[in-house]
Amino acid sequence: MAEETGIPEHALTRLAGLRRQGHPGGVFTSDFSVNEFLLVRKAGFEPVGLCVGSCIYHLGFQFAGWTSSVELDVLSTAMYEARALAMERMRQEAANMGADGIVGVRLTVKRLEWDSKVLEFVAIGTGIVHAKGHQGFKGPGGAPFTSALSGQDFWTLLQAGYRPLEMVMGSCVYHVARRGPISSLGSIGQNVELTNFSIALYEAREIAMERMQLEATQAGAEGVVGADLHEGSHGWSSHVIEFFAIGTAVLPIAGHAPTEIPDPTLVLSVNA
Repeated sequence: MAEETGIPEHALTRLAGLRRQGHPGGVFTSDFSVNEFLLVRKAGFEPVGLCVGSCIYHLGFQFAGWTSSVELDVLSTAMYEARALAMERMRQEAANMGADGIVGVRLTVKRLEWDSKVLEFVAIGTGIVHAKGHQGFKGPGGAPFTSALSGQDFWTLLQAGYRPLEMVMGSCVYHVARRGPISSLGSIGQNVELTNFSIALYEAREIAMERMQLEATQAGAEGVVGADLHEGSHGWSSHVIEFFAIGTAVLPIAGHAPTEIPDPTLVLSVNA
């Protein structure tokens, strides 16, 4: 890692070759589709380059009793911090290339084969810059904004008079209590709600969404769009599950009058 930025040397070399102000002979890179590329440009922005952040994280251990429905806060913290590290390194790459923000961000998690307690977290998106040098699109603290919106959704959001501020997220790893033998026998052959499971999963989802909402509030956002809720066990025991909430916090564009959005039209795809 380069000591100053935490970015690998080869990444710095790659970033130096991108097309940007003062370096018109470089090339841009992106994971945009053709339609996304055109609409991002239509919105007044130019793609600069792919931004990537990676974090290999070893997860600790936390015990939960057989009959306890409880959050495993050690694992919740680990899953959040690892994603935050990957996101921050991606944002560092965006800042290094002079981008105003990142769109189309994807966060992935995978377990590595050499150790069941080791996970890799990767954040990737496309850094963009305002073609006319507008400085009103930065995220909190003047850092590049982050957004999971597609190029089409990014254009539509700007047309509506809003801008992305930053990706917000919340994680909750929860242990769901097992049912005792008497309770299990009592429901054999019956249609009956398993209330202990319902309440536990409901609670875990709410914790994750509440934390995402709190991040948006702290960022000064007006709301969150494109919110999604993911569930995964990541190789843990059968009664341990993570609920992960993520979305894009948005804010009205200062001094911008939104244009009228045309009514939807029917489009028939010719693809098989």
